[in-house]
Amino acid sequence: MEFLPDPALAQASAHVRDLIRYAFVHPAGAPALLVYDGQTALARTLAAAYRAALPQAACIDFDTSTPEAVRASFAAQAPGTLVVLVQSTNFRLDGFRLRVELFKLGLKVIEHVHLARMPGEQGQYYIDSLAYDPAYYRGVGHALKVRLDAAQTVRVIGGGAELVFEGGFEAAKMNIGDYSGMANMGGQFPLGEVFTEARDLEAVHGSVKLHVFGDTSYRVNRPATPITLKVEGGRVVEAIGSTPAFDEVLHIIRRDEGEVWLRELGLGMNRAFSASRLVDDIGTYERMCGVHLSLGCKHGVYSKPGFKRKDARYHIDVFAQTEAVYIDATRVYADGAWQI
Repeated sequence: MEFLPDPALAQASAHVRDLIRYAFVHPAGAPALLVYDGQTALARTLAAAYRAALPQAACIDFDTSTPEAVRASFAAQAPGTLVVLVQSTNFRLDGFRLRVELFKLGLKVIEHVHLARMPGEQGQYYIDSLAYDPAYYRGVGHALKVRLDAAQTVRVIGGGAELVFEGGFEAAKMNIGDYSGMANMGGQFPLGEVFTEARDLEAVHGSVKLHVFGDTSYRVNRPATPITLKVEGGRVVEAIGSTPAFDEVLHIIRRDEGEVWLRELGLGMNRAFSASRLVDDIGTYERMCGVHLSLGCKHGVYSKPGFKRKDARYHIDVFAQTEAVYIDATRVYADGAWQI
């Protein structure tokens, strides 16, 4: 069967060992379970990397197991067991909400999903993205959170556009491999994000140039030239230089939600992804080192008056062409990197 080249396997093995040791603080020999499929070279390479890093782990080939057997294997694990999920698509277990149910069992979770969306050299980008630098992620991540939690204004500047968030922010959340004080340990990988949103969504205004957006197939769509969004009162009022694919996204949101709200302000930190190093899976590319935003009413973390969970259907990630980010008067992003 095809794997990624040997150097990629060695690199992946080193990266996942670091994740297990530094992010999860999972002792050598402690209980672990690996559930994987063999449908893609990237999935096979990652599964081999975890076997090397976790020689004590029980291993289950999802493709040759029944959903009942997989669920039983989860239920048999003691709290604190590390469960690794390597998925070319995403495992379906008859409505079983995989990560949520595993957390309920008190298990640690490393989840890799939609690996089939990252063929060829994108597999190498994905492996690069698993590198874990605790000093960078924790140092920069916590510093960004402290600044955002105290801020009144954020400005995102790029390509002659400026988007302004005013009036303070919701408590920022981090995905940086630091689980201290958190109820659950783990999540979807790769790591690298601090996110928040304006306390008053209507206090967001200006314009922003999008170099990438998530399309209706949940894949990265990169227009030939950036699309300029005009935002007034927290809503998208115009898309200049749009494309048919982006028009379709806006049409679907307006059809089902009435207006196109701009919600999340995401500060991606993963240096393996950039405007020139893309992967097709939008949920993975969301970690890219830069700024992403969300379109649509849906946000599972922050509740807002007037936004009912049952009516909020869309959370579409879009990526800002970014040259500078200011938190209040301090520039925190320049030359493609966080300056903290």
